[in-house]
Amino acid sequence: MPDKLETIGRSQIQHGPENDRVYLMHLAPEDMPEILVKLNDLAGKNQYGKIFAKVPGEFSDTFVADGYTVEARVPDFFHGETEAVFLGKYFKPEREQEPKPELVDEVLAVAQSKSGGETVEELPYKFRLATPQDAESIAAVYRKVFATYPFPIHDPAYIADTMASNFLYFTLWEGEELVAVASCEMYPEEKNVEMTDFATLPKYRGKGTAVYLLERMEQVMAQHELKMAYTIARAYSFGMNITFAKLGYVFGGTLTRNTNIAGSLESMNVWYKPLPELVSGVDGEMTPNTNFEF
Repeated sequence: MPDKLETIGRSQIQHGPENDRVYLMHLAPEDMPEILVKLNDLAGKNQYGKIFAKVPGEFSDTFVADGYTVEARVPDFFHGETEAVFLGKYFKPEREQEPKPELVDEVLAVAQSKSGGETVEELPYKFRLATPQDAESIAAVYRKVFATYPFPIHDPAYIADTMASNFLYFTLWEGEELVAVASCEMYPEEKNVEMTDFATLPKYRGKGTAVYLLERMEQVMAQHELKMAYTIARAYSFGMNITFAKLGYVFGGTLTRNTNIAGSLESMNVWYKPLPELVSGVDGEMTPNTNFEF
């Protein structure tokens, strides 16, 4: 059963046994410092192994004083000005121990060795932004690719609901078959966006679909005047970490045993990249400062 989205005061959290954690997704400053006690109480009541928090840098010392460890940082995350700090507090010793440290190090080293300079080639698939009518096809791909996932992306109703709020889904098709999909979770009020939910059907892997989609996503997000793109990628996945490194994303840190994905708890790597500023085109319209065309 997917974890639940709830609020504490005016702050948004996710929690449940599937990820064995509380995730403070959006901290409302007015909830400080009382929210620390409420997060601890919620974790204790449900015997969760971890609290994961993403907070503005000005609050990080208060969280550290309460037993949290800084696991990742992203500069200029909020409004293009304020750092985001990703923190973890552990309640089970085994949850704090990375079971595959050599693999995590190897994936990161390989990804960083391929950093920047990627030329994105055209693919023999049709690209388009998804519509609510595509929700079943998108959910079907996610069901094939991920045995478990931290959000209910296997459910077409969830996909459609997110499209109606702050998500855009980017898709590649071969005829009537959905080949690959990814999404942008946009926060216009904070000027940031999470590049997430990448999935490619097995027979189409190794063809550059993720890199292609990611570049498209960046350009559209720049048109939405968002300033910072980031992702939380599986630390054991060579492919996804390489994808972000190739397009110039910077490594921000590793979240230990953070997310139940593809059937087990895995550590996650944070990558980030400032998005291009808009410039005035010859027709007076604002367009990304890039030669990329749609």
